[in-house]
Amino acid sequence: MVLLDGGEFLMGSEDDRAYPDDGEGPVRTVELSPFWISPTAVTNAEFAAFTHATGYRTEAERFGWSFVFGGLLPDDFPPTRGVVGTPWWRQVEGANWRHPAGPQSDTEGIADHPVIHVSWNDAQAYCAWAGLRLPTEAEWEYAARGGLRGCAFPWGDELEPAGEHRMNVWQGVFPQENTRADGWYGTCPVDAFPANGFGLYNTTGNVWEWCRDRFAPDGAAADTRRDPSGPAEGTRRSARGGSYLCHESYCRRYRVSGRQGISPDSSLGNTGFRCAREA
Repeated sequence: MVLLDGGEFLMGSEDDRAYPDDGEGPVRTVELSPFWISPTAVTNAEFAAFTHATGYRTEAERFGWSFVFGGLLPDDFPPTRGVVGTPWWRQVEGANWRHPAGPQSDTEGIADHPVIHVSWNDAQAYCAWAGLRLPTEAEWEYAARGGLRGCAFPWGDELEPAGEHRMNVWQGVFPQENTRADGWYGTCPVDAFPANGFGLYNTTGNVWEWCRDRFAPDGAAADTRRDPSGPAEGTRRSARGGSYLCHESYCRRYRVSGRQGISPDSSLGNTGFRCAREA
């Protein structure tokens, strides 16, 4: 893990790429104590070691299904039910972390990709086993910024500096065509792109990452400025960083200040986590 010194940083965003309704702002000065954080998201191999040692079954395994991006399903896959408003998400029986694109798939060859189809509750269980915890939103954003001040991405303000792809997001026309210009369709290895200034990989794109905090769009204004831990109440948990499905046409949340709230028992084919612990 990477030891970060903490200290003051500017959290949030109010620029024209931010989503005010997500509670990205106001930009505020936050002070953090030192903490450790994983340089990558938890991989399929690491999660397999946890389930092998404990016999743990994820919520998707217990529910019997999870949400899979339709473009990852084979053409002859049986009809599935879509999500109203986001029809590219398909409810797939037998989909879980072991079978990320449905029951016909497995994790062979992608041991170094981030584990997906894990709920917030599943991530908590892994952290408890490993003697770790989820990062707070403030810790996550501080780490994701890599020491840069006020930038949109871990490397600066340009999405593709000098035409170079720095993260795994959707390329082309969503959701019909992905040109794979960044090299990937679906998840990529947890260290596929260059690390940020703190040595952390893929803090934007690839998979959304669970944080410890409850989510509230207006939570930032009322939160403490010293080691904030989020709202005291709320039914959703925060996730950060965007994913391989983010595209500027509908979701610009592949930025270090981007955030969303998800039910803690939900599992999705683009959501994983990384771990932290006290210094």
